[in-house]
Amino acid sequence: METVDNYFQRGSEFLGTKYPIMGGAMTWVSESNLVSAISNAGGLGVLACGSMDAQKLRNEIITTKKKTTHPFGVNLILLHPEINSLIDCCISEKVEIVVFAGGFPKKSQIEILKKHHIKTVCFATTLAIAKKMVSNGIDALILEGNEAGGHIGPVSVNVLVQEILPHIREVPIFVAGGMGRGEIILKFLQLGASGCQIGTRFVCSNESIAHQNFKDIFLKSEARNAQVSIALDERLPVIPVRAIENKATQEFLEKQKDLLKSIEDGKVSLKDAQLSIEHFWAGSLKKAVIDGDVEKGSLMAGQSVSLVKKIQSVEEILLEIIQQMESQVSFEQKGFDNVR
Repeated sequence: METVDNYFQRGSEFLGTKYPIMGGAMTWVSESNLVSAISNAGGLGVLACGSMDAQKLRNEIITTKKKTTHPFGVNLILLHPEINSLIDCCISEKVEIVVFAGGFPKKSQIEILKKHHIKTVCFATTLAIAKKMVSNGIDALILEGNEAGGHIGPVSVNVLVQEILPHIREVPIFVAGGMGRGEIILKFLQLGASGCQIGTRFVCSNESIAHQNFKDIFLKSEARNAQVSIALDERLPVIPVRAIENKATQEFLEKQKDLLKSIEDGKVSLKDAQLSIEHFWAGSLKKAVIDGDVEKGSLMAGQSVSLVKKIQSVEEILLEIIQQMESQVSFEQKGFDNVR
């Protein structure tokens, strides 16, 4: 008889976890407390180091190891000015898995990590990119739809799965974006995905250090409240960000206007302007997550925020999702038996 365990093997073996579920790396939220809780509960916690230098990351890895004996990963933003130092840190601290984001890793970056027995994961936004990353030696891929919170691509997870999943079997593929209940995760596993990544559901966990004001906004928000930021001018390409609308949304537009003028005046390069945008988001997010300023701070959230209805422990969230998957398998099995 079919069980959810039938779908867990490849993803769980790759992650070294009980469940094939990764925690989405959320700046200021995915620190040692939440990451260790996810790993202790059977998933793979992933540290977000977008706001860290190499020494801060080292300290966070050491702290996390004191809180869990289970595997956890580190999310590295390729736009980070100290990316090479961060990679060296992951190597010296013997991190199990590195998840690249904010671009696509070079073959050399993948190779140096694999040389030190660190598994590598990156996001794929098209089939061509997925194939290139696989040929470059990446160990696993994440297909993240624009339902996700924070920095996103332009395509829904449903379309990405149809475009990429049938053609890439060499490496495990994890789905992300809008993952709020077990039933939908099961559907992707049945289609051949190896697991999933969940972020928004964990924000309101007991173990999350996010300010109560931040959590309260999540608890009362609907999917339609999490909107995508607007890029003002193609001369300043910016990665879209999904967040609950507030004053920070308007401030982002003003920030773009100021940077565009600086580019026109020759005061700043395009690369520095784009980096300034990332600093804006990191600072704005800290206002909300750490300081509790939900008026002016960024409220990055995925559309699955509508499924966050109460404060729960990480373990309760994961068990609830697994139970939903098991119930769906049982329901489908009974349905098939009735048809027969």
